[in-house]
Amino acid sequence: MRKSKLILAFTFMLGLCSKAIGQTKTASDDLISQPGIIIMIILLIIPLTIGVFILILKLSKVADKMVTDQELDEETRFAKYLSNLDGEEIETVLETRKKAIDFKLSNNELSGNENPLDNKGLIANVDEKAHIGFIASKKKALKRPNIDPDLSKLILWYLITATFWLVFGTTVGEYLGIKFVAPDVDHQSWLSFGRLRPVHTNAVFWGWSSLAMLGLGYYIVPMVSNTKIASLKKGWQSLYLVNATVILGSLCLMAGVNNAGGEYREYIWPVMALFGIGLIITLQNFIKTIANRTIKEIYISNWYIVSAIIFTLVISLVAYLPFWQDGLGETIVQGYYMHQGVGMWFMLFNLGLVYYFLPQQLNKPIYSYSLGIMAFWAQIFFYTVIGTHHFVFSAIPWWLQTVAIVGSVGMLIPVFAGTTNFFYTFKGSWYKIKNSYTLPFYLVGIVFYFTGSMQGTAEAFRYTNLVWHFTDFTTAHSHITMYGIIAFLLWGSIYAVVPRLTQKEPSHISVGLHFWMAFIGMLFYTIPLMIGGTLKGLMWMEAKPFIDSVVMMKPYWLWRAIGGSMMWFSHLVFAYNLYKMIAGKEATNIRKKGVEQFKNTALEIEPIA
Repeated sequence: MRKSKLILAFTFMLGLCSKAIGQTKTASDDLISQPGIIIMIILLIIPLTIGVFILILKLSKVADKMVTDQELDEETRFAKYLSNLDGEEIETVLETRKKAIDFKLSNNELSGNENPLDNKGLIANVDEKAHIGFIASKKKALKRPNIDPDLSKLILWYLITATFWLVFGTTVGEYLGIKFVAPDVDHQSWLSFGRLRPVHTNAVFWGWSSLAMLGLGYYIVPMVSNTKIASLKKGWQSLYLVNATVILGSLCLMAGVNNAGGEYREYIWPVMALFGIGLIITLQNFIKTIANRTIKEIYISNWYIVSAIIFTLVISLVAYLPFWQDGLGETIVQGYYMHQGVGMWFMLFNLGLVYYFLPQQLNKPIYSYSLGIMAFWAQIFFYTVIGTHHFVFSAIPWWLQTVAIVGSVGMLIPVFAGTTNFFYTFKGSWYKIKNSYTLPFYLVGIVFYFTGSMQGTAEAFRYTNLVWHFTDFTTAHSHITMYGIIAFLLWGSIYAVVPRLTQKEPSHISVGLHFWMAFIGMLFYTIPLMIGGTLKGLMWMEAKPFIDSVVMMKPYWLWRAIGGSMMWFSHLVFAYNLYKMIAGKEATNIRKKGVEQFKNTALEIEPIA
């Protein structure tokens, strides 16, 4: 019986949506017959397939290296062979070899000394520099100004503090994951789950993700505007204010001082006001920089970045102003704030980063600028109305719930547009993933952008919401989006920009360890929670005792702790990599490495990405 229920739960978890909005069923129905099941199966298979694809590419690189090492062994044997010859024999062998290497065709082997007849211009019109299919071409870019050392310092400090909050916030999250397995590990009030959980979420939201995004924004905005940042002083002010927000907010939460428990707005308003002031300063700085641009166009990255800051200021004001903080009004505001914080701050800003860094790393233009603009306006139109889908079957008006569900379905447009744009930018350049340590992060982030967003649409439907809401399934979904999308895109961007600021790169092995531990750990974390969350929801629908669902979740929470531990360890590796790129004495100096490699082996210098 338990085995059949487990199969039933897993099958249902793979379903995208019910047959119609408002339709309800019982757990005994044949869920495998739902049309959306095949779609959800694909959503789960896609990231697994991408992981295998990246692994195959990386293994092929190892195989190529083994072949190269074998060739070097042949050179060693040849050198040993030469050492056994006398002086005259060595000279003869080397002279013969030199003649073979220096031999060149005269290009008149077929025509002799006469010029070839070309009455139709078939030869004369041939372009000797024709495009080679496996080499990505790129339109010549305008000469960009060198990065100001003072601006580099500012960007690095944003990334350093962001990494600190990543390690701090996920260490708290690791401890909370352990509490699911060993709930009696402590009995201190300030270490209770209710206090530490918002410390974890807010530290990674406002500390890690926000600071990393702002730091990368200070690199991109002046770069694509072909001008200098308007004010370095304002950049430092914003850095201080955001860090002060997370420090004071964490202390308040651990002391039990909070904003009445609204999710992701647990910081009291005086603390969050510091974050808002920091964003206002940054917005002024970015807008002035864009206004001073030396090119006519405003690149799409600046569209996304500036809009993300504007939307965040708006939703923060809506969330903290007291005029509508009673009854259902507060519930509606909570849904609006909570969902817009993810979609219009983190997602919108990170898409702006991808529109700059992905073409840069692939050394080719974005596939379609127009498609990016369409996705931009479609996301603004649909995403701003979907917050209420968190409160389906509540006392909120039925029509408002339906609008949120329709808006969630409408998100198919920007998600498909953005994903198509990114994958077509990859087209013809997939081979570059093998030799790059940034592109795998972007590929995983883009894949989860598609699958995580589609999963959000699936959860918005009334029947799936009835089963999954308030269960661990939503925890898995939030980590697929904020971790699988946001964190992976940020890591790819950081690994792309920091070596350009410091001329140092980390060990490729340690970057690979970071990537695989984070990727596999996230799968270990999310997939069991989706299965367990579905089982829990079905038990609730059958009116089983609540404690039974708690006991049932024990093995799934163990997998949560295992996956979370892998993710946490990967963050320590990332912090180590950042140290190596900034201050590590043993970090590889790219320029020095290239010169030495050229002198010693005369091999082509491999680019960073």
